[in-house]
Amino acid sequence: MSKKIFVTDTILRDAHQSLLATRMRTEDMLPICDKLDRVGYWSLEVWGGATFDACVRFLKEDPWERLRQLRAALPNTRLQMLLRGQNLLGYRHYSDDVVRAFVAKAAESGIDVFRIFDAMNDVRNLQVAIEAVKASGKHAQGTIAYTTSPVHTIDAFVAQAKQMEAMGCDSVAIKDMAGLLTPFATGELVKALKAEQSLPVFIHSHDTAGLAAMCQLKAVENGADHIDTAISSFAWGTSHPGTESMVAALKGSEFDTGLDLELLQEIGLYFYAVRKKYHQFESEFTAVDTRVQVNQVPGGMISNLANQLKEQGALNRMNEVLAEIPRVREDLGFPPLVTPTSQIVGTQAFFNVLAGERYKTITNEVKLYLQGGYGRAPGQINRQLQQQAIGSEEIIDVRPADLLKPEMDKLRADIGDLARSEEDVLTFAMFPDIGRKFLEERASGTLTPEVLLPIPEAGAPTTAAGSGGVPTEFIVDVHGESYRVDITGVGVKAEGKRHFYLSIDGVPEEVVFEPLNEFIASGATGKRQQASAPGHVSTTMPGNIVDVLVKEGDQVKAGQAVLITEAMKMETEVQAPIAGKVVGIHVAKGDRVNPGEVLVEIEG
Repeated sequence: MSKKIFVTDTILRDAHQSLLATRMRTEDMLPICDKLDRVGYWSLEVWGGATFDACVRFLKEDPWERLRQLRAALPNTRLQMLLRGQNLLGYRHYSDDVVRAFVAKAAESGIDVFRIFDAMNDVRNLQVAIEAVKASGKHAQGTIAYTTSPVHTIDAFVAQAKQMEAMGCDSVAIKDMAGLLTPFATGELVKALKAEQSLPVFIHSHDTAGLAAMCQLKAVENGADHIDTAISSFAWGTSHPGTESMVAALKGSEFDTGLDLELLQEIGLYFYAVRKKYHQFESEFTAVDTRVQVNQVPGGMISNLANQLKEQGALNRMNEVLAEIPRVREDLGFPPLVTPTSQIVGTQAFFNVLAGERYKTITNEVKLYLQGGYGRAPGQINRQLQQQAIGSEEIIDVRPADLLKPEMDKLRADIGDLARSEEDVLTFAMFPDIGRKFLEERASGTLTPEVLLPIPEAGAPTTAAGSGGVPTEFIVDVHGESYRVDITGVGVKAEGKRHFYLSIDGVPEEVVFEPLNEFIASGATGKRQQASAPGHVSTTMPGNIVDVLVKEGDQVKAGQAVLITEAMKMETEVQAPIAGKVVGIHVAKGDRVNPGEVLVEIEG
């Protein structure tokens, strides 16, 4: 008896998120939509995940307008998004009224299928999003964030699927974000899910370890109904199995997808050319890497860690960080490594290695996690670490959002006239700082997207900086943040120094270039001194100042938090090294800082 297999293509969302840091622009999506719409996909994944963040932060596109344009260009195809449950598309839990408002607007703007997951697999954090999707008359897909650990068993995953079915979900997805599934484990899990609950089963697996196509075949043989693929020019590695390959593999079998291979090949050629435009965002960590089967670190997470270590001059310690990540994960009760828990675990492991002492510095997110602020940990957490991190603070044992007051009215008041619509208020809700900046720049007509570097030609000469009055443009990625750097001129070298004239995100700078190591250590501008006295407060990693907690003249105790910094979307308290009087503050909210710089001076 034949069984048609349905296909969801990730080309407009997860494929370029996995390979090109989510940088594909709407202008490169729309021209091919007519052909995509004729394929006959069950759905196209087009929104959610990191696309919303990237649109606002880097591309300076309105993500809501992108969705409306795609809806108009794809009238015959279901549009799908990835939703992080109570986190929506941000990195914290939102109040229930924000969740309901966001889902309603997404449905109104064109989303048909909501793939809803929680980083902890705590189904309590899915309930309101599921209810909101059903109220909008759309398809609610409950999602298992797949991982392996002593507490993640087939029985546990089946129990979760049955809970999601009882909540009203229309289907269940196995989301293998790190590429941890193996073929036979996939077959066993799918077989159990089909036997124990009645919902259609979707299989979403990244090909990081080179196993995803085999996993999908085993899933299909054991009853899976749908597979996620990516057009071949954006497939494999940290992306997904190639659409054309899976269609060809199943063609003529009892599981034939019925899709037109020649049409898919035309689409693949289009995206082959598109991918070249984004060459500057290609990462060396997007190919097959079986280490994920041991350290469970997704490819995108590895590239971020590599950037951090490179800035510290400690790239040779990558293996130490990769070895520390599973230990931190065990201390936290084996959370799946998916946003935001992947950042929480990875950044803490980074601190543990570079500080030379485990948990000498504990990020605010780890503290909140250990308090129960993200939900119920899958396994037993390290009680000694919990005590060290939160002391006598009360443990949250209810659904975290139960403690949140309604937020929409306050959000509307906070953003004021910058918001032209409810969608703008929701953009601000997801990312308060960059959302406000986006809306301000839109109002002033100064929205400036990243510059795409020309595709280099073999043997082409390099243009000197500033030659002919045209600046040489670069996009520099640091811990997931991108900076546009325009070098407009280079001064004559004298006395071992050279002046570079440049702008960073439009702000003019003059850099005195001494030896390279001094140039890097000074943070390019040399405005802050290097810490040398016991009362000099500095940070151990590059980041941004989120808040300054003291003012000049304040008396502080040793260990008291004086600053909050942010790196890789994780916040950390910077503490006073000695007791005494604050005699100097050299940073303000929003400043970029580097390791070893004097940020605050304390006189004992």
